[in-house]
Formats: sequence, structure tokens, C-alpha cells
Amino acid sequence: MQKQRLYLFDTTLRDGQQTPGIDFSLEDKIQIASMLDEMGLDFVEGGYPGANPTDTAFFSEKRTAKAVFTAFGMTKRAGRSVDNDPGLQALLSASADAICFVAKAWDYHVRVALGCTNEENLEGIDASVRATVSAGKMALVDCEHFFDGYKANPDYALACTRTAYEAGARWVVLCDTNGGTLPTEIRKIIGEVIKHVPGDHLGIHAHDDTEHAVANTLAAVEAGVRQIQGTLNGVGERCGNANLISIIPTLKLKPAYSERFEIGISNKILRKITSFSKAFEELLNRSANRQAAYVGDSAFATKAGIHASALLKAPETYEHVPPESVGNKRHVMVSDQAGKSNLISELTRFGLKVSRSDPRLDGLLADIKQREAMGYAYEAADASLELLARRRLGTVPDFFTVDSFRVMVERRFNARKELVTVTEAIVKISVGGEEFMSVAEGNGPVNALDQALRKDLGVYNAYIEDLELVDFKVRILNGGTEAITRVLIESRDGEGNRWSTIGVSSNIIDASFAALLESIEYKLLRANVVK
Repeated sequence: MQKQRLYLFDTTLRDGQQTPGIDFSLEDKIQIASMLDEMGLDFVEGGYPGANPTDTAFFSEKRTAKAVFTAFGMTKRAGRSVDNDPGLQALLSASADAICFVAKAWDYHVRVALGCTNEENLEGIDASVRATVSAGKMALVDCEHFFDGYKANPDYALACTRTAYEAGARWVVLCDTNGGTLPTEIRKIIGEVIKHVPGDHLGIHAHDDTEHAVANTLAAVEAGVRQIQGTLNGVGERCGNANLISIIPTLKLKPAYSERFEIGISNKILRKITSFSKAFEELLNRSANRQAAYVGDSAFATKAGIHASALLKAPETYEHVPPESVGNKRHVMVSDQAGKSNLISELTRFGLKVSRSDPRLDGLLADIKQREAMGYAYEAADASLELLARRRLGTVPDFFTVDSFRVMVERRFNARKELVTVTEAIVKISVGGEEFMSVAEGNGPVNALDQALRKDLGVYNAYIEDLELVDFKVRILNGGTEAITRVLIESRDGEGNRWSTIGVSSNIIDASFAALLESIEYKLLRANVVK
């Protein structure tokens, strides 16, 4: 049976930018468009030329080599001609291969939001699509609030889709704008739409307000639509959009879809999808979701000892797809629930070969369980776990010794009578028998300690120049100002490597310093520095 083609439409740069806290610069948009093009997305929607300077500049030239570069905007306004509508003219003059129009498909919104008649709205859809086709561009129409509009007035919602299709729209996209429609409703309603518009001209645009965006998208495909709209990592307004990073592996790896459909994503690219997902989060300057399907650090992780034992013997018992198929990796975590199988698996991942009968293994397992009882959580700090294991096995050099550290925080009025807080840290270390003392100011005690600790490490300075702290988490474990504090630090280097370290103490500064110290030691260890 010949497979049917599904087309992937990415709207990260437009709909995804409506996410609170996300505001793409022109350089960001150019970089993301290049990433999407490399991935093999069929359409890249870049924004609304004419709506703001960034989008207008972005559409000053074509930004994709393979994907259909798509502009977004409103249909012709009621009471204006095509030639006399500045918004439509900006779309037609943009350096885009296609224009995706947003059109109201709910008569309530036509009346309240547009302030025009139903007939004027249909005329706007018709004229906009025809003008686009005449200009030699592909036309798409996003039928906004389609499913709610269908429930309220099915005849008018269907009239919007027919008008767009008959005017020459290549794709008529059914939008679950409020994100409240469920998969059973999606299937039923699309079954009616296909009687008026062929499925190979229909698309789906789902929002995630009930966490059904991916399920609704797959339900729409099963019902007959052949274009899928979504965003990287599901970013979008409110609860987000359908997550293409989840949808793509499902379409490629699950027989229910892979045996019937094909998409423009190669297996080679699929094996990079985890790195694409993380690179996007890096650009947003935020931590990746560890529990994200397929690509999260915990997606193929197991903690319970009995599960780990079974996993090592038969991976398919706890992995629905091979981790490497999406560029991820298996992670058998070590915790107070762990047994030897977990520990041996992790040691192997670290490049340490230890016999199951090695007495040091029992000691290491006891160390881990004792420290986790104190508040450590090694499943979230694999770099600290590796350092602990190597110390027990005697394979970590003593790069340097911290003799002491001190932090001073002063809150005072400056010469301008402004209240300021000044933090200073002093760190004394020994490197190869030579003593060093470093003083640094910072934006808070942890930053000051970080600056002082890395200010002068003697011969090791060259190895840590590209080291930076990217995330800092504090957890109070047992309440009260005297509580035990757990600090998790995530670090990275210039090559994109990331690792996490942990510190636990009744003193938050002490816990932070311990995690900082291990981050530097791990960096030196990974750099194969010879003492």
C-alpha cells in the first residue's frame, strides 16, 4: 500500500512567540528558521510582516532553503478593496513563498471581533485567497475557532472552509483555538468537514489547554487531514501548542502511523531530534523539560532496582522505542532504591568497569544510600555521582585543595544615599603545594564564590575558561530557617556539554560552594587533565 504524505507546518516563530517570556529577536528568528529548515519541516511560518519591525525585517528576504517560507496575517478587511488594504499588501509584498491567513470561522467572533456581517467575512476570505494565488504565492487559511464555531453554527463554519477551498487555498486549517475540544469530537467534526473539503487540503492546528493537543492532532490525521501545525517543544500561548518534537517520533516510529504515512523527516534527522529540542531551549535560555516525551533526560530513565535489572536484560520491557532512535540515551539512576544492577549500569556509562563481586561496589552503594538519607539526590546530579564513584575507586586526582573560604555581605547606603548590597568572597586554595588566595565581588554570595574560586587555579585556569553556570536550584528539605538545604547546579562548557552537581548542608552557602567545587572538578576530569 502506498503511503500517504503528511506535511508538517511549524509556527514556532509566530504562534510560539506568544508564549509568556518568549520574545524573539531578528537574529533568534533567523537561527530558528535555519534549524527548522535543517530538520526538514515542510512549512516555516515566520510571523506577521508589517505588524512590527522585527517581523517586517525578517520577511525582507527568504529565510529557508527548502521549507515553504510562510507569512501570516489577516484577510482583507470589510469595506476595503484588496489594493486598498495595507495589511494585505504588506503580506503580498513580503519575501514569502506562501501566506497563511487567519479567518474567523465562528459567527460570534465575526460579529463581535470583526464587526462585520457573515457575508463580508466570507468575501474577505475569498478575495484574499484569490489575490494571493494571482500573486504567485501559495494560500493557506487558518479557520480560527473552527471547532467552537462548528458547534455553534455548523453551516457557517463549513461555509468558511468551502469558501477558502473554492477560492484556491492549498490548505484549509481547522483550528482548536481555545484548546478545549477532545479527540472524539475532533474525529466526528472532521468527518463532516471532509464531505465539503478533501482531506488532502485540510490541516489541524491544536492548542494544549486540556493536554490533548498531540492526541487531537493524531485524531485529526486518522480522520483524514494531511497537514499538521505545531511548534518546537509545544511552545505557545496559554498552555502551548501541539508539540512537533513529540509528534514527529510518533509518526516515524509507531507502526499505526509509520506504515500508513510518510513525512519529510529522515531517520538521520530523527536521531538528532533530542539535540534540536535542547538547542531550542538553550536559545530560550531556559532548562529543558527533563520529563519531555522522547527527548527528556528522564524519558528513558529508570530508578527502581528491579526495573533496572529487567531493563538491562531486555530493554524493550521499559522502553517503548530505542532511545538512540531519537538521539537520547538510557539512564539507569542510582538512588536509595537502587541495587547493584543500577550502579553497574551507571558505572559502565561513566567508562568504569567493575565486577559485580568487587567489594568496593558494596561500599559505594552504602555511601550512596547514606548520603541520600542526608538529602543528596544523585538521580538529578550525575556528575556528582561519577565523582563519588571515582573517589571510592581511586580514579580522581586531587587537582587542588580548598583550605578555606569566607563570604561577606554588606547592606548599606552609598554616596548617593541609595541602598545597595555588596557581596565579597575570599577563597584560599592549594595547587601543587602552592597556595593561592583570590578575592572577588559578585551579584550575591554564590556568584562571588564562583568568581573567586575560578579566579586563580594556577595551571588549571586554561581548562575552565569556557565553564559557566546555567541553572541554580535550591530545595529546603525539612523546614525552618535551620533546615537542611540541597543545592543543584547545572553547568556547561563551550562545546555544549552539560552536567549537574549537588551540595547538601545546613548552610545554604556551604551547600552552594560544594556544588560549585564539584562542577569545576568534573570539568577538569572530563578534560583529561593530568595532575
